[in-house]
Amino acid sequence: MTPETGAAFKQLHHASLAANTLDTKTKELIAVACGVTRLCEACIVHHTKAAKTAGATLQELHETLDVCTMMNGGPATIYGKKAIDAYGA
Repeated sequence: MTPETGAAFKQLHHASLAANTLDTKTKELIAVACGVTRLCEACIVHHTKAAKTAGATLQELHETLDVCTMMNGGPATIYGKKAIDAYGA
């Protein structure tokens, strides 16, 4: 990736997760869900830690993963465990 593309992606990342109508915690939990459904371990770890930093509780993470399981079935149970591990529970 070129430096320009990397900088543009970083700017998109920050703009997308900035608090607005939805707070950053909620947006990070959405990002965790996207990571789980896309089976992206690095995304799961990064956004789980960011969600925790933004104030997400373990219960909120569990409920997010419940929705992932409902929407994505068995694979979400495997990748959801990666989020629980990243949270440190």
